[in-house]
Amino acid sequence: MSKLWGGRFTKKTDQLVEEYTASIMFDKELAEEDIEGSLAHVTMLGKQGILPVEDVETIKAGLQRVLERVKAGDIEFTIGDEDIHMNIEKALIDDVGSVGGKLHTGRSRNDQVATDMHLWLRKRVVEFVDMLYKLQSALIEQAKANADTILPGYTHLQRAQPILFAHHMMAYVSMFGRDIERLQDSYKRINVLPLGAGALAGTTFPIDRHFVASQLKFDRVYENSLDAVSDRDFILEFLSHASIIMMHLSRLSEELIMWSSTEFNFVELDDAFCTGSSIMPQKKNPDVPELVRGKTGRVYGNLMGLFTVLKSLPLAYNKDMQEDKEGMFDTVKTMQGALQLFAPMVATMKVNKDRMRQAVNQDFSNATDIADFLVGKGMPFRQAHEVIGKTVLYCIQQNKYLLDLTLDEFKQFSELFDDRIYDVLQPEQVVNARNVYGGTAKPQVLEAIARAESAAEATAAWVIEYTERSN
Repeated sequence: MSKLWGGRFTKKTDQLVEEYTASIMFDKELAEEDIEGSLAHVTMLGKQGILPVEDVETIKAGLQRVLERVKAGDIEFTIGDEDIHMNIEKALIDDVGSVGGKLHTGRSRNDQVATDMHLWLRKRVVEFVDMLYKLQSALIEQAKANADTILPGYTHLQRAQPILFAHHMMAYVSMFGRDIERLQDSYKRINVLPLGAGALAGTTFPIDRHFVASQLKFDRVYENSLDAVSDRDFILEFLSHASIIMMHLSRLSEELIMWSSTEFNFVELDDAFCTGSSIMPQKKNPDVPELVRGKTGRVYGNLMGLFTVLKSLPLAYNKDMQEDKEGMFDTVKTMQGALQLFAPMVATMKVNKDRMRQAVNQDFSNATDIADFLVGKGMPFRQAHEVIGKTVLYCIQQNKYLLDLTLDEFKQFSELFDDRIYDVLQPEQVVNARNVYGGTAKPQVLEAIARAESAAEATAAWVIEYTERSN
């Protein structure tokens, strides 16, 4: 069959050109959205009297049959028909005859493909909010189960101050909460209709773009036809948010990998999320977080790739923009895999509370509290800092920890020390002394968990509402 656009040409397209320029290998992912948009478009053509009612009904019935074939995997997409739009249109014409060619009245593939991507991506955004909500829920449950578990907190990967394990988990709940907010905010820029912009300048037909927007549950339409067909900001924004999400997952992955090592032994990942070695039978490898950490780079690459594609493009549509899809599809697939695994992996993770406590007892992470103790007795903080630095050095030289020192040993560094120093140095006291909003004290952490659970309930309600809007 000749090309649907072939009237102007006197030669067949070179086979290598067809193979190089075709996008059907990847944009077939948009098949259902393409038909969804076409159904709304042809309904509008009938409403406006642009097409006869009988033609509209014939086309709609044909599109429904094509949709059923797509869902059943019963359509063979071909490179000869270039892209998803022309493959679907050809399938429609094969089904209903030449009347199917009227479907394209008043639109271009330029505004059609943009519409498809808006429809496709808004569904994915809602799905990712739901996945992040599930991951938050798993982290919150770990926090609730470990509201009394103390572990070393780190800066520079050096022991810093004792914190609650629950506090550490809630830090990631906060991170993923920001990710959820970013995705939710991006929805309003994704949920804008480009259809009706034509190739770049609109159309001479008396279309009703706002009617199509209401049919497809878009909140608004693009105000400028040039912008409508050339805008890919909504994809860049999604890829940026996805990169931040993957960065957060990668940071958590790194900690799970370290914590599950023999050197730390703070946690044990469930066997279902680990693999073994082909040569070393004792091994239990944290492959899932390792691979998530590794795949973060490809998501970053997809973002930078699209930035580079778009950086010098004149308005409006250019063939370069065909490169907007594969990175988006790949990012979605990559992040889906990571988030689907992360929530159950966190939920089934075993926390070695005794090992964490042992680690806290064998470090100097309570040193700051001695300085605060001396400050409370009137010593300037800078002087107290120097006193405790010398005290820690003495402990290192004597192979002792702070709680091992006698009161006489403390007093050789300052006469302000008294018996209360031993209470001050207890890990529970060190943790609970930080009883400020956002701090690691148990009352503050429990309040943070309560706030997070309330926010999670709101997220779950948002997912229900916007799943309905997007489908």
